[in-house]
Amino acid sequence: MPARGRHRRHRPGPVSRTSLRVTAGGAGLALPLVAAGAGHAAAEDTWDRVAECESSGRWHIDTGNGYFGGLQFAQSTWEAYGGTRYAPSADQATKDQQIAVAEKVLEGQGEQAWPTCGPRAGLGADDARPTGGAEAATTNEAEEPQTKAESAEASRTRAERAERAAAARAERRSQATSYEVVGGDSLSSIARAHEVDGGWPALYDRNRDVVGVDPDLILPGQRLSLEDRAASAPEVKPEQREQRAETPAPKQQKQAEKPAPKPEPEAEPKPKPEPRAEKAASPKAVSPVAGAHTGTPYRASGSGWSSGYHTGVDFPVPTGTTVRAVSGADVVSAGWAGAYGYQVVLRHDDGRYSQYAHLSAISVSSGQHVNAGQRLGRSGSTGNSTGPHLHFEVRTGPGYGSDIDPLAYLRGRGVGI
Repeated sequence: MPARGRHRRHRPGPVSRTSLRVTAGGAGLALPLVAAGAGHAAAEDTWDRVAECESSGRWHIDTGNGYFGGLQFAQSTWEAYGGTRYAPSADQATKDQQIAVAEKVLEGQGEQAWPTCGPRAGLGADDARPTGGAEAATTNEAEEPQTKAESAEASRTRAERAERAAAARAERRSQATSYEVVGGDSLSSIARAHEVDGGWPALYDRNRDVVGVDPDLILPGQRLSLEDRAASAPEVKPEQREQRAETPAPKQQKQAEKPAPKPEPEAEPKPKPEPRAEKAASPKAVSPVAGAHTGTPYRASGSGWSSGYHTGVDFPVPTGTTVRAVSGADVVSAGWAGAYGYQVVLRHDDGRYSQYAHLSAISVSSGQHVNAGQRLGRSGSTGNSTGPHLHFEVRTGPGYGSDIDPLAYLRGRGVGI
């Protein structure tokens, strides 16, 4: 990465290579030129994407989960790859210093050192860029053994790198027993990153008391347990295991005595449908943000708006507040929209459209179907905004200029605002 003063091996130009060939040939010698090795370096914007995925781009973060800095180094990794020459831990180092150490980790372990965020950020696409060519002034017979040797060496290097990456993943699993949620996280992404046995359903089951009834709604700052609490406190959990692990309990009772025990286990599975019943009975429409009061009203006049009036209603809420779909709908668009910043536009079953603008994060994508109350993203102050708030519109069409009274629309669907 030239921007950080990265030194590259000198590459002789065509003239230099030609002169070497002529000199070696004239002397009747076979002097192969030294082949320049392949340097493994990722572009800075690639590291930015990895950091955005790992820590929401916060290069000096210490969440207390055993990983530090924007690229979430384990302390042992930071020390093993020379990070302490810069700072005691990664969160105390500068961005450039963290990237410098990360390049050494990439060279040693490959992109799988960041098993989820590395491939997602495209780390494997540009981490092996050849920094030099290999030419030989020997005959074809001499070149072939050298090529085979290089191929074998490359295979050994890849195998060693895979082993080191596997060891790093094992270390990550063994060290982390809890995780603090950061922006952009989901239960599935956390379960993948930490290779939680049973995936996100098991992770959710262990943290129901923290997450609540909706597994799609987790908030920054929540601390989740990554390991089975029953393993660390076996004396307290057996009774709960009998209630939760409904499948093994009936099997044991069937093998023992069939008469009396059977009715009780058969009745126990019934609690599972109860959350589903609650979801089915959920309201058809909700407010876009929970418990918030309104700010700038619909149709407020002013020269600051291109139409001469406010085309929606504002909800003044702090950045990071959960923004919800007001009713079941399909996502028409989700992304950057100029003055509106990051926005989501939905098409509802009644043909109306709703817009959620100035978001700081988006949790859905175009074409996805969402239910009433499902999280679309988080509020913010992106685009042409006077401060953190949600701009909410209801329209008869997907584009600007077809607005209708958003509060009247919500109240007509039973939402009390």
